[in-house]
Amino acid sequence: MIDEQNKEVIHPDDENFEDLSEEEMHELVLQAQQDALMQQRDETKVKKEIPKWFIWLLSVMLFLSTFAGLFQVFSIPALDFLMVSASLSKQEDIAAYKKSVVVVITEDGKGTGFSISDDGIILTNYHVVEENRAISVVFPEDGRYEARVKNSYPMIDMAVLEIEGQGLPSLTIDHSVEMVKNDPITFIGNPLSFKGIANEGSILAPIKLSGWTDEVMMIKAPVYRGNSGSPVLNEDGKVIGIIFATMDHEKYGKVGLFIPSALLHVYETNDNEAPK
Repeated sequence: MIDEQNKEVIHPDDENFEDLSEEEMHELVLQAQQDALMQQRDETKVKKEIPKWFIWLLSVMLFLSTFAGLFQVFSIPALDFLMVSASLSKQEDIAAYKKSVVVVITEDGKGTGFSISDDGIILTNYHVVEENRAISVVFPEDGRYEARVKNSYPMIDMAVLEIEGQGLPSLTIDHSVEMVKNDPITFIGNPLSFKGIANEGSILAPIKLSGWTDEVMMIKAPVYRGNSGSPVLNEDGKVIGIIFATMDHEKYGKVGLFIPSALLHVYETNDNEAPK
């Protein structure tokens, strides 16, 4: 990557140029024309000497090196998750859920969120929006809306956004569901600059992270950058959590982490009961 701030910009200093007479200028132009003709003749000669089979070989090598670079960017697991998403998206219920999953756009970047009411309440991670003042959400079919932070809960990395809308698609939250190891889950988000990617995984176990008061859940699933804010759905299609991170676990290896939706219910209830 080039550091644009450290790139040296060289500007010609006008004081270093001397005035030239018309005769001197004419001689310079003639010399430049002769040099250009000689260079063109040499290049033509070189081209004639290069056999066609070498040019074809060079083209094939460039073609293969391009694909090699693409495979480094899109690893086999990443290609797998795109194929799984394409398959899941053919299901009627998954296609319906995807309509409620939005792209959250801030001054700092993009993330995922999802609608939980038809009148404009959106859930996402706190770290997706943080202190940004300019926030937009984009629905797959219902367009772009300007949003504001209605409530934020940094201690559980969740934020509630609000937009002005009516009749919007939405997902249903299950605050009381019991989660059991190996239960299947589905999640939908915007990883690696893609949009509306559906994928699947399974519940592993709860874990208490350093600095956290509450437990979060580990899942075995292909979670990537950009999945933050993705809704985690159970077999009934209800939201049981929201993805916010990944980690390397001693026992399970690389896992995804989600915040149980029940925690949001607890914190919202405490807010409502607290003295104003």
